Amino acid sequence: MSAQGSERDLFLVFDVGTQGLRGSLIDRDGAFLALVRETYERPYFSQRPNLAEQSPDYYFAHMCAVGKKLRDEYPDAFARVRGVTVTVFRDTTVCLDADGKPLRDCILWMDQRRAEHPKQLSAARRALFALVGMGETIRMLQRTAACNWIAENEPELWAKTDKYVCLSTYLNFRLTGRLADSQASLLAKFPYDYKNRRWDEHGLTRDAYDIPQRMLCEAVPSGTVLGGVTEEAASLTGLSAGLPVYASGSDKGCETVGLSVIREDRAALSFGTSCTVQFATRRYFEPTPFMPAYPAVPNDMYNPEIQLLRGYWMLTWFRENFAAGETAEAKRLGCAVEELLDRHLGEIPPGCEGLLVLPHWTPGLSTPNTRGAMIGFTDAHTKYHIYRAIIEGLNFGLMDGLFGMEKRSGQKITRLFLGGGGSRSDAICQITANMFGLPVSRTQTSEATSLGAAVCCFVAAGEYSGYEEAVERMVRLRDTFEPDPDEHALYMRIYNEVYSRYYKTVTPLHRALGAIFTGK
Repeated sequence: MSAQGSERDLFLVFDVGTQGLRGSLIDRDGAFLALVRETYERPYFSQRPNLAEQSPDYYFAHMCAVGKKLRDEYPDAFARVRGVTVTVFRDTTVCLDADGKPLRDCILWMDQRRAEHPKQLSAARRALFALVGMGETIRMLQRTAACNWIAENEPELWAKTDKYVCLSTYLNFRLTGRLADSQASLLAKFPYDYKNRRWDEHGLTRDAYDIPQRMLCEAVPSGTVLGGVTEEAASLTGLSAGLPVYASGSDKGCETVGLSVIREDRAALSFGTSCTVQFATRRYFEPTPFMPAYPAVPNDMYNPEIQLLRGYWMLTWFRENFAAGETAEAKRLGCAVEELLDRHLGEIPPGCEGLLVLPHWTPGLSTPNTRGAMIGFTDAHTKYHIYRAIIEGLNFGLMDGLFGMEKRSGQKITRLFLGGGGSRSDAICQITANMFGLPVSRTQTSEATSLGAAVCCFVAAGEYSGYEEAVERMVRLRDTFEPDPDEHALYMRIYNEVYSRYYKTVTPLHRALGAIFTGK
C-alpha cells in the first residue's frame, strides 16, 4: 500500500435505499469499520393509490445526517477516508431547472401511474414492432415512463426541465457540482444504449423515451472520479472539501460485485423489495428478447437480469394481512416478526401440499399482461402454507429467469450467492438451495451493495490490479447451504409440469380480466 493509503485507507459508501440509507466506512480487506443506518420516517407519499413520490433533497438530507453521524461517532476512522461513492436504487429520476434545482418530487420506481397518450410512433416503426411481437411491450414501455407521464400531464414543467437525470446523478451533483454519473448507474427509463454504454440515438429505447440529448447527463465509466466534494457539500455532510467522489454503479450492480459474482458460472439472487437474478458476462446477450443486459460495475462486463418487481414485498403484504398475532408477539419478545414466521416454514412440506403462488403481481416488461395468482387451495391449507408458498413462488419465478438466461447465453450456473433482506433467513436459504439444486452461499456481510461499491473504488484507486484480485481479498464466504436432491426433484416436477406452463396458459384470461376493470 502506498504511504498515502496507509494513512487514508478507507472509502465511505452511501447506500441510498428505498426504505432507508446507510453510510459505511470500508477498508481494503472488506472490513466495515463503521456503519450508520437511518430509516426514513416516510419512504414515500401517495397523492392517490398506487402513486409513490419523494423529494430528491429528502435523500440528500439523510446523506448529510449520516455523514455527520459517522464523523462524530467514529472520528478516527472518518479521518482515514480517502474517497466517497454513492450507490442508489434504480429507475427513479429527477427534473432539474437550468440552475440544477429540482422542479418536482421524484416519481419512484414502484409508482404505478401511466401515460395515456404517449408520443405516437411512425407507422413503419409500429409495423416493425408488431412484426417481431414487441407491440405490447413498446406501448408498455412508453406508458410506464415517468418522462412521458410528466410531458403529458405537466407540460409546462416539462418545458422548464433543463436536465432529466437519475436520482444518483442528482446526489453526485449535490456533492460535486458536476452532472455526471456512472454508465452502470443509468438504469432508468432513458434512451440508453446498454450494450455500448452510451445514449441511444436510433434504438428501441429512443422510440420509447424520446428525451432530447441536451437534457441528459454526462455518462462516465465506473471508477471515474467525478470531482471533489464542494465547500457547500462539505459543510452539510461533514466530509472534507476536495475529497474525491467516485462513480460506482446501481444498488443491484454493486450488490452483485459484493456477492463475488464476477464469473460466468455464478449468479446473484437478491431477495429485496423486488427480487432479481443477475449473471455476470463479458459477452452481451439479452436476458429475454429485446430486453437489454445492464452495464455491470466492471466496465468490461454486463449484468443480464430477470426481475420480479413485487419480490419480498409480498412477505410484507402477508404480514400486514395475515400475521397480526405474530406481529404483536414479536413486539412483546423484541424480535422481528419474520423470525417467528420462519419457525413455521419447517412445519410445511416442500410444495406446500399443492399450493402454488404465481408471483407476477406487478406486470413486467416482458410479461405485460400477467397478474398474480394462488392456485391449488384445499381446506387443509393454513396461512403458513401461504407464507411458504410465497417464498417458493418467488423462487420459481427466479428459477424460470435463470434457466432462460442459461439457455440464451450458453452459460452454466453452478453456484448461487444470496443478498437482500430475505437472505438473512437460514430457512429461506435452505429452501432456495433445494429448489435450484445448487449450493447457495452468503458472504461475510448483509451489506453486499456497500461492499461492492467499495470494491469498485479500491480498484479505481489502484489498490488492486482488477476486480478478480479485489473480490478475492475483500469478499469472504460466511456459509453455504447444500441442496437436498429429493426435495429438488419434487420442485423440478412442479416447475416443469405446472409453473413453466402457467403464463402461456392463463395470459388470455389475465388480459380479459384486466379489460373488464380498465376498459382496455
